[in-house]
Order: sequence, then C-alpha cells, then structure tokens
Amino acid sequence: MAGRTVLVTGAGRGLGRELARQYAASGWQVIACSRNLPASGLKSAVEFQPLDVADPASISGLAARLAGRPLDVLVNNAGVRSPVPGLDPLRPDEFLEVLRINTLGPVLLTRALRANLRLGGDPVVANIGSRAGSMTEGLLDDDDDDYAYRCSKAALNMATVQLARDLQPDGITVLSLHPGWVKTDMGGANAVLPVEESAKALRMVIAAAKSECSGAFLAFDGRQVGW
Repeated sequence: MAGRTVLVTGAGRGLGRELARQYAASGWQVIACSRNLPASGLKSAVEFQPLDVADPASISGLAARLAGRPLDVLVNNAGVRSPVPGLDPLRPDEFLEVLRINTLGPVLLTRALRANLRLGGDPVVANIGSRAGSMTEGLLDDDDDDYAYRCSKAALNMATVQLARDLQPDGITVLSLHPGWVKTDMGGANAVLPVEESAKALRMVIAAAKSECSGAFLAFDGRQVGW
C-alpha cells in the first residue's frame, strides 16, 4: 500500500484515531483531521491537518492546503450525538448542529476534495453511517431516542446515494458504512465491539469496494444493511 493516501476525519479519538493508526501501520500515507491536535500526539507517519467539518471555511482551507495531492480513500468519520436525547428535551439548535456535522460536513468535504480523489487510484469515499439511521432495521433492537443522530445518519445514507451518482463519471466509489456498536466514548459503556476490530473490518470492506457497489449501505462485516 506504499504511496496510497487516506484522509480520516474525526481522527482525534475513538474509531477515527484507530483507523488512522491502522492505516499508518499498514504503510499508507495518512492525513488525520480533527479540530485540535490530539493531546497524546500522532505517530510520526501520520500527517495532522486541522479541520472543523461544521465550518465551510475550514473545509475550504483544507482543500486549498491539499491542492494537487492524490487521495485514494476519504473516510468521513467525524460525528456527534445530541447532548440530551429524547423528544421532550429536543432543542432545534442542537438538532441542526448534529445535522451540520454528521450530514452536511461529509457532503461539503467530499465536494471540496473531489479533485484530489480524481487523482487517486480506484478512489473510495467511506461515509461512516449507522444502522440507527436505517428505516427498516434501525429500531429492531435499538431503543435509543436520539432524534438528531438518527435523522442525520438517515440523511447521510441519501447523501451517499446521491454522491455515488454524481461521482460515478469520476470513477469514485461511495459507501455508507455501519461500524457496529463500537466501544468508544460515543458508543458508551454497553458497546460490544472493540474499536480495533471495527476499524480492521471497515478497512477490509473499503479495500474490497468495487465501482458496481457504489451507493451501497454496508455493515462492518460486509453485510448489506436495509435502508
């Protein structure tokens, strides 16, 4: 994988940090993005770039700094949940902020880095979604009532399908990926999947992505998730 480049957002902690670590360990050139440099630093093989996916100016600034650099994989991982879930406590400003980060951010960043992806080899955009946003599966065994998070991930699925169509002429594959219930700060104390396993499995799905699968909604184990 020498010479191949991956950009991971939300790389300051959790799944994004582990993805950056594993890609670097596998010989990839890694661009790790987050709002602030992680307190414990990053491996020397990892390039840090500041990025606030909620800020269009920050996205444009990143694209300007990376102009002309090929990008093989873009992992839109940065995401947040509502401060307080539930219908009664729902606050419009907090709801919109979740949508801004989880849905609009990946769309704007993908658009901004489209030229970089065109320069990559078999480029893939991996949107880290969630089964929580599935209309058919999201409520089967999940009683979480975070309206904003669920709606943002459902909207990200539609954005994935739309991006897949728009980027098809460029040969760019776009996927929505459910990482599982991962043991991270966001996943919570009851999560069941170690972050190392989720990251490894997601990398395998991304590596196996084919253009004919663009627009698919897949779980970390490769299973197709219902919309």
